[in-house]
Amino acid sequence: MDLGAAGLQEQPFRTYGRPLFFIPYSAQQDAFDFLRDTYANDQGLGLFQGPALSGKSTIIRHFTETLPEDRAFAVVDGAGLNTTALLEAVLSQFGYDLYFNSVNELANMVKVFAMQQTASVHAPLLVIKNTHALIPSALRVLCELAQLKVRGRSAVRLILVSDRSISTIVDAPAMAPISKRLTGEFHLGPLNLDETTDYVYAKLRAGGCPDPENVIPDDVCDELHIASGGWPGIIDRLALTALAKAKFCPVRADHIERPVLPDNESQGLAALRQVELKLKPDDEGSGPPRIVLTHNGNTLRELTLDRPRLLIGRSEHNDLCINSKFISRHHALFVRHGAATFLMDLNSTNGTYVNSRRISNQVVIDEDIISVGNHGIKFFDPGARDRSAEEGAGFTDTVILQSLEDMRKVLARENTQALPIPNLDSIPENELRNL
Repeated sequence: MDLGAAGLQEQPFRTYGRPLFFIPYSAQQDAFDFLRDTYANDQGLGLFQGPALSGKSTIIRHFTETLPEDRAFAVVDGAGLNTTALLEAVLSQFGYDLYFNSVNELANMVKVFAMQQTASVHAPLLVIKNTHALIPSALRVLCELAQLKVRGRSAVRLILVSDRSISTIVDAPAMAPISKRLTGEFHLGPLNLDETTDYVYAKLRAGGCPDPENVIPDDVCDELHIASGGWPGIIDRLALTALAKAKFCPVRADHIERPVLPDNESQGLAALRQVELKLKPDDEGSGPPRIVLTHNGNTLRELTLDRPRLLIGRSEHNDLCINSKFISRHHALFVRHGAATFLMDLNSTNGTYVNSRRISNQVVIDEDIISVGNHGIKFFDPGARDRSAEEGAGFTDTVILQSLEDMRKVLARENTQALPIPNLDSIPENELRNL
């Protein structure tokens, strides 16, 4: 559906960057109270946890924007950061543009700044996102910062953020300076049914729609809540895809994707077997597709897509593990259905590109060039030469979501809380205007 047909001047359900409009709800207010109390506490150190796409980053950004102008803060994504990278990121956000010759100089500069701020204004706030993914040496630096004091007050307020439980990290003996200072722990909750409707309508109004209920009716908002579990990031993605599917207003319930979540392990294994059967490649043709992984012109690996799905990422649990800081832990997913192959970006930090075009999901054909981080993947399938024909090969929502449920089993081995939904984080602005 064209945005104009829905009365919209802007895409309301942005899946990357700053939201068009900040919408409060009860769980978010509870999170605000937790962040405010932690920041006001002289010893404040809190754990802020919630699954992926639960709105943690949006809440943190809005909270820091409410701080007085003279207050110093830094919000750093800790995924894969070592000591040097962590300290450089912190100093940069504290306003320093200096070059230091050693880790000790970096650490001392952070400590001096923190103690000066605590003594004269207020202790600076340091928010570490993806705390679970910090390099151990960087965790040790956090312990050192946690022990800094000025006249009995801690010199750094700390908020450790993660999409999974980090209690095992905090409780480790080496992390005693953190655990001893811990003042609170918060687990972010989802929107309830009424809040989901308010959230959707507020976003539509912010995008310029005067009658949001005529675009997404109440009963469809209920379907959005059920399908998303009430998590705002997932609501945005499902609403965006629903607008794309609907040719005319209003959006219907059957435009909403519905993740299938098994109630227990036995159901999950049964679902996995069904996926394997449904996605078994056809026996006809010239054999299964191949992919070739390259880096700087050198061929690193060659794999055959002779399975229902192939997961790509930095983690060792992936089918294709690429050890690079530019690759996300779980970066992209190939899904086979009949004779066709579907590539899906998994909310990766640096994106997935097909023939130099950033994609969120894409049917791939013979000799497509895929870029992930600083690596290239060439896709070979002589039987797939017409993209429009392959796109009509029957990739239903159920097939895709069941494939993501398959992937969920891999993520579970790493104790993640990833949710099995398609990622649409990387849609360019010019495409959003055509939805």
